[in-house]
Amino acid sequence: MKKRQFLLLPLVLLLGGREGVSPAHAAGQAADASWAKLRQQALDRPRRLIFNNDGNEPVYFCDAATEEELLRSRTAPLAGSQVDAIFYCTWSSGFGLFTHHTRVGQVFDTQEAMFSKNRTREFLEKGIDPLTVMTRFAHAHGMELFWSLRMNDTHDGSRAEYGPVMFRANRLKQQHPDWLIGSQDKPPRYGAWSAVDYGVEEVRDLAFRFCEEVCANYDVDGLELDFFRHAFLFRCSGQGQPCGQRELEQLTGLIRRIRVMTEATGQKRGRPILLAVRVPDSVEYCRFIGIDLESWLREGLVDLLIVTGYTQLNPWEYSVALGRRHGVKVHASLDEPRLRDEAARQSRASLAAYRGRALNAWDAGADGIYLFNYFDPASPLWRELDSPGKLRQLEREYYVSIRGAGAMPVPHQPFIGVPTLNPANPLALPPGQTNSIEFRIGEDFAAARPAPRLSLRLRFNVAAAAAGAVATLNGKALSEGRTSGDWLEFEPGAETFRPGNNQLLLLTTAEKAQLLDLCVRASPGAQ
Repeated sequence: MKKRQFLLLPLVLLLGGREGVSPAHAAGQAADASWAKLRQQALDRPRRLIFNNDGNEPVYFCDAATEEELLRSRTAPLAGSQVDAIFYCTWSSGFGLFTHHTRVGQVFDTQEAMFSKNRTREFLEKGIDPLTVMTRFAHAHGMELFWSLRMNDTHDGSRAEYGPVMFRANRLKQQHPDWLIGSQDKPPRYGAWSAVDYGVEEVRDLAFRFCEEVCANYDVDGLELDFFRHAFLFRCSGQGQPCGQRELEQLTGLIRRIRVMTEATGQKRGRPILLAVRVPDSVEYCRFIGIDLESWLREGLVDLLIVTGYTQLNPWEYSVALGRRHGVKVHASLDEPRLRDEAARQSRASLAAYRGRALNAWDAGADGIYLFNYFDPASPLWRELDSPGKLRQLEREYYVSIRGAGAMPVPHQPFIGVPTLNPANPLALPPGQTNSIEFRIGEDFAAARPAPRLSLRLRFNVAAAAAGAVATLNGKALSEGRTSGDWLEFEPGAETFRPGNNQLLLLTTAEKAQLLDLCVRASPGAQ
């Protein structure tokens, strides 16, 4: 891994016995070297599993304004799990709304409509700050706490019940409609009209001040700037146009400013404040929407890279290689599937599917697993996903694609570099033509002891296609497949599969046939 050079604090200090170096200068450089060591130690701390919490508890789920009630629903059961860090978002569903004590932003305390149980104001009036409670819990149980800022959450632009209520509650957006990318009457072509425009200096300044206030007042271990929720930052994106150098420099200037602040605040308290960003997993697409990711990494502005969300654009190896080039830790974000097909969505939300996804990420070299919108703290996943060895002893499933083409506010289709097979994006199978399907397996089945029981399941749009299909896996013909309706199932031997990329060749004689899905299931073998 490339040796990191932190902003304003170079690791290479060439004192080397030179004459004329003042004691004060030497002491200052020694302090810099000591600080760089502290930063590297903080960066190298294991983060096997990261629990992202969107901070809804005080708004929706607390029956009383107490610390115990705040921790009950999503946090307390994490004690003793393999979670090493909690990334806690204090609401922020709409730029500038929070559930922690803030003078820069606005406390989200509305009790209108679906927010009738919102106890945020009651918590704060009792002196119970949700961010403080979560930080204390994390530290008491050997975990880190990162405050997560959603850079442009646009739930308030939704037509659902909550949208208009949140927008009415947001004084900033009510007072400054000119800071928004659109309006309800004149929405942009792409993205939500309620998004703030980071081309506005006041917006960038507020984002900085939100971070500055938290770093000054809370004992957080880091900040997460969540650009994925939602990935819509500049006015030009509303028309589907690429961002230019001006937009790239505006956002990079904000990141530099935040980085300098976190360094100064961390040095003052004697403990680093790390900076994580959650972004799309494509340097090119990031630039398209205004994120100059490669420059951020090259300048040492970022410590942790959280990649993907509801859309995956590249294989995990792409992001891992990017992180390795710049000495940055890379975590795979496993967001919930949002496919319209109910059966496909439910199967991909299973424990077995999450295990297969995690194994693929670990096998690609990821530094850890990050779960988004997965709020069950009692789930066995929080005690499983940290260990590939453990996962290989449990039932797991591999799909060609978990998310399909996904969804993004700004057009992303030209940037997709991974298969997107799912019922909403099937593969056409012209009669008599051989088609190739690639999928990834994040383990070596043939080397496993005991050998797992394996099945390869194919779903077609018509039963006739399943009945007449001929399949070859990695050059070996598959036989004796069982059909059940529009499903066809094979049981290949472990040696038929390869760790990493696999290729299935498929031929059918049925008219208008389509392949809807492919799943490989591995179950524990006989002991």
